Amino acid sequence: MTEAPIAPRSTRLHTLTGMRFAAALLVFFTHISLEGFFTDPDAQHAASFLLKREGWTGVGFFFVLSGFVLTWSARPGDTKRAFWRRRLVKIYPNHVLTWAIAFGLLVWAGKSVTAGVAIPNLLLVHTWVPVVQNFASMNTVAWSLCCEALFYLLFPWLLAAVERIRPERLWAATIGVLATIVLLPFFALLLPDQPRVPFATDVPVYQFWFLYLFPPVRVLDFLLGILLAKLLLSGRRAPLTLAPASLLVVAGLVVQLWAPYMWALVAVGVIPTALLILAAATADVRGTFSPWRWRFVVWLGDISFAFYMIHELVLHYRHQLFGIQQAWATPAAILVILGFLVLDTLIAWGLYSGFENAIVRRWSRPRRRVTAAVVIPAPAAAKQAASQSDTPSPSSAGMTVAPAAAATEGADL
Repeated sequence: MTEAPIAPRSTRLHTLTGMRFAAALLVFFTHISLEGFFTDPDAQHAASFLLKREGWTGVGFFFVLSGFVLTWSARPGDTKRAFWRRRLVKIYPNHVLTWAIAFGLLVWAGKSVTAGVAIPNLLLVHTWVPVVQNFASMNTVAWSLCCEALFYLLFPWLLAAVERIRPERLWAATIGVLATIVLLPFFALLLPDQPRVPFATDVPVYQFWFLYLFPPVRVLDFLLGILLAKLLLSGRRAPLTLAPASLLVVAGLVVQLWAPYMWALVAVGVIPTALLILAAATADVRGTFSPWRWRFVVWLGDISFAFYMIHELVLHYRHQLFGIQQAWATPAAILVILGFLVLDTLIAWGLYSGFENAIVRRWSRPRRRVTAAVVIPAPAAAKQAASQSDTPSPSSAGMTVAPAAAATEGADL
C-alpha cells in the first residue's frame, strides 16, 4: 500500500538520531568484551560470548542510516563539491584529532608507529587491503570512516541511479540489495581461511576483511539506506511499526550469538536494521510515540559520532591514561565499565560541542562575500529616488546605502 509522497527534508528524524547512540553502545560493549575487564575467566567468557558480535549490527546500522539520512536531506540543486565539503568537515577533523591522540598514546605505550601504517590510516585508505596491522591500526574504529569516505564519494551518482527507478519497483530493488548482502558470505567462503585475526581466533583475515571491512562491499549497506529513504519519500508504507521492528532487532541480536560466523557479521542484522529504520522514520513522519525522541536521548545521538571516535582509545589505553589496573573482580568490573561509559560520554560531549560542532558551523559552507556598498549622500540619494518615484524613501542617519551588486558565495576556503 502507498500513501501520499513525503516532501524531502519536511520531517526531522529525531527517532533515528536517538537510535545512533544505541548503535554506538553496541560497539562500545563489543570493545569491552575484547579488553579483558574481568579477572574471573567465566565472567570474561560470558562477556565475550554475549557482547563480542553485537557491535557488528551497530556498525551496519550506521552504514544503512548514512544512506537513508543523506537521501532524506538531499538538497535540490546541491552541487557535488558542496556536498563533499560538508561531509569532509563533518568526519575528518574528528578523525585527525583522534588519529593524533592515538599516535601519542602509541608512543607513550612504547609501541612503534611506521609511516606505512600511520599514513594510510590518516588518509582513510587503510582498509582497502587485507593487512591486519593496517586495518587494526591507530584509532581502530577509524576503519569505518574508510567506508564512509567511499559512500560520500559515490553518493551523487548512487542517488541519481536510484531516482531513475520507478516508484513501483523500489521494493524489488530493495529486496535485491538485501538478498545480495545475505548471499555474500557464500562468495567470501571461497577466500582462504588462513591466517586468522590474532585477537579473534575464530576470524579468518581475508573473509572478515571482505565481508566487514572492504569499502566496495559495504557500499551495499549504504545503497540499501538510499533505497529505504526513497521508499518512504515515494509514499510506500513501512511493513512494521516501531515496537515490533525494535523487537525484531533484539531477536536478531540474539540469533547473531549462535549464527555461523560468516552470516553473523552482516547478514543476520541487515533485515531487522532496515525494517527498524523504516519504522523509526515513519514514527517521526506520523508523529507517533517514540521514546527515542526524548530530548536527552536525541542529545546522546548528537554526540554519538564523537563517542564512537573516542571510546576505544579510552578503553584500550586506560592503564597509560589513568594508571589503573587492567582487570577486576566481576562486581568491580561492572562498576568500572559503567564509569568508563559515563567518562566516554562526557569526553564525547566536550569533543562534540567544543570541536566537532564548532568546525562544522565554521567550515561546512563557504563564507558569503558581500561586495562593497556604494554610499550615496542623502541629498543625492533623494534626488535619485525622486527621479524614479513620486514617493522617495526616507534615508537613515543622513545617508542611504545602495548595494553595488548582490551578495555572492565566496570561494571555498
